[in-house]
Amino acid sequence: MKDYIVRATAADSQIRAFAATTAEMTETARAYHNTSPVATAALGRLLTAGAMMGSMMKNESDVLTLQVRGDGPLGGITVTADSRAHVKGYVNNPDVMLPAKNGKLDVGGAVGIGLLQVIKDMGLKEPYVGQTILVSGEIAEDLTYYFANSEQVPSSVGLGVLMNHDNTVRCAGGFIIQLMPFAKEETISRLEENLKKVTSVTELLDRGYSPEQLLGELLGDLGLEITDTVPTQFYCDCSKERVEKAVASIGRKELEEMIGDGEDIEVKCHFCGAAYNYTIEELKEIIKRSR
Repeated sequence: MKDYIVRATAADSQIRAFAATTAEMTETARAYHNTSPVATAALGRLLTAGAMMGSMMKNESDVLTLQVRGDGPLGGITVTADSRAHVKGYVNNPDVMLPAKNGKLDVGGAVGIGLLQVIKDMGLKEPYVGQTILVSGEIAEDLTYYFANSEQVPSSVGLGVLMNHDNTVRCAGGFIIQLMPFAKEETISRLEENLKKVTSVTELLDRGYSPEQLLGELLGDLGLEITDTVPTQFYCDCSKERVEKAVASIGRKELEEMIGDGEDIEVKCHFCGAAYNYTIEELKEIIKRSR
């Protein structure tokens, strides 16, 4: 089954919920970046969150960027998503290896202490920027904290990536459950009880749970209503023309030095690793166009 997101409500719209399976997306990212298991888990979690949060946005041109910057060996993670749940991302140091912690990949140790930044470009003069500290570096807890503190939306976020012994992705996915301002105490209490029962997202995913079944486990007794499903995938929209803008931004002096070196240059896309070659003549044209 291809990756997809389920959007739903429960308890007469007192709760809105999202759940996703993202094994294919995470495996695509792993293959593009040749990430270590712990880097794959960290990137896969943030890609999953990005896909669900992207699907929350209203307009086709809206773009969401999630940035995790910690002092751990991973260095940082960047993910961007659009409203169609097309998502792409990378980690700064893809080959980080750490010993397991309590039998699990130590994502928190790889990320470290730092900041989570959420940037929403919705076509306004300035993008919305929300920033919070990383409370654990485990991604899900950090996003739960972000929603409560920056957006004032009580939320529960669960994210997981499970690897095979050959370091390919076995399963990946997660959920975001949010309480609306008019949620009643009784609804909140029942939801909290249900959340306590789900101790591991990856355990459910490994048992073959679909996004619908994940939400059923959490909200089945609260009048769960599936509103729609959205396909999601790792999708990079880079092109030679787009990368040219990055080359032009280097500045005239640096470009002239490159031309003086007399060799073509190769520029790689951070998100998918695609390589673009620019000849001396092309670099001269870039300088002309940027005058």
